[in-house]
Amino acid sequence: MSDQRARSRMKAAIGCTLVCLAAASLGAEDWPQWRGVDRDGLWRDTGIVERFADDGLVVKWRTPIRGGFAGPAVAGGRVFVLDYQETPGSRTMDGHERLLVLDEETGEVLWTREWPAAYRNIHFKFAIGPRATPTVDGDHVYILGAAGTLSCFEIATGDLVWRVETAVDYGVTVPVFGVSQSPLVEGDHLIALLGGEPDAMVVAFDKTTGAEAWRAIETTSEPGYSSPIVITAGGVRQLIVWHAAAVTSLDPATGDVWWQHDFVVPSGLTIGTPVRSGRYLLVTQVENGGLMMALNSDRPAARPLWSGENLNRTDRPPQGATLGTPVVADGALYGLSSYGEFRGLDAATGERLWSTDRLTPHERWANSYLVQNGDRWFVVNETGELVLARFTPAGYEEIDRTHLLTPTTRTRGGASGRWDDRAVLWSHPAFANRHVVARNDAEVVRVSLAAEDYE
Repeated sequence: MSDQRARSRMKAAIGCTLVCLAAASLGAEDWPQWRGVDRDGLWRDTGIVERFADDGLVVKWRTPIRGGFAGPAVAGGRVFVLDYQETPGSRTMDGHERLLVLDEETGEVLWTREWPAAYRNIHFKFAIGPRATPTVDGDHVYILGAAGTLSCFEIATGDLVWRVETAVDYGVTVPVFGVSQSPLVEGDHLIALLGGEPDAMVVAFDKTTGAEAWRAIETTSEPGYSSPIVITAGGVRQLIVWHAAAVTSLDPATGDVWWQHDFVVPSGLTIGTPVRSGRYLLVTQVENGGLMMALNSDRPAARPLWSGENLNRTDRPPQGATLGTPVVADGALYGLSSYGEFRGLDAATGERLWSTDRLTPHERWANSYLVQNGDRWFVVNETGELVLARFTPAGYEEIDRTHLLTPTTRTRGGASGRWDDRAVLWSHPAFANRHVVARNDAEVVRVSLAAEDYE
């Protein structure tokens, strides 16, 4: 009888533990790819701090890594991050890229895999490491290296499932700043913006086998650096691809074109991710100043609302941005200009509502990452600060700020430029399970933003 009671107590304890774990998981979610679950910079976790502690943030762990721009992904109790190490003595910038898979709770390295990567065609000032955030889907993780190596790994074992060398198999020319577009899972496909010759600007692969499913768009321009998104609009799923010649909407199942709007971007500098909010679809870039489109509600179509040109790079158009992806909310656009001024604009007209220099230093090619949590925004600026703020059409309200991670990224060489005397943090953090996971060129850290850790 005592054994029976013990077993009953054990079952009750296990049941209680499972209930507690389930309760703890409510209001928390993973960050499995670039810009979160839906690539929209929206963080849905609850139980988050209202302000930052006076003595700083609680760091759960730090794990050493090598160089890279690629932000981490977090899924299934693991952290996925890419880095790079140049072969000592190499005169051609050849080296190895590496995928590290860490335990989310402890930072322990579970496994790593690395492969050769030739950075000889990447601008020497930016030959630091991978750019594209890993994409996690089910039992697999997909990565696209800066030299164009597309790989699928099994998460449990680290086994390579399939690999495509896009430079060889699709005639891809590595862009001057390196391949930067995070691949996207949609249904049974892994979709990548490649710029393959002659008709493979975008390619969909069977996500299980790596076999080509479809290819689309004649490659008449550089692919640029912008990651694609998938939206539901006009009654259908639309794959939105921003390349250096146009904004194109494709059927993600077949690659057929739904619609296209020509929007030529000099130097191929399509960097920010397309932003969708309700009927609005935005892309923004410093020379052209941005393009706001209105999505049709009853069929897959779109029309331009406004755009701006800035071919002499004076930054006079109010909507110009280079590195950071802006956001659209409550009928307004919020984002950082390429000179570091943070602005609020009317989404329907592009007219400036307000501006502030408080968010980040007023520097050329300034950058920041914006993540919405409820009615607040967590902003990671390039100086390594975490800023908590509210943006409304009426203005900018800063709630608090604190140190997150020391910037370490310096580009190579001694030519003149801002980065010769200043380090920057240019990797988008992951906001997952009430924590932020961030990396520089020396370490990846997991920092708590859970209110209970500061009580």
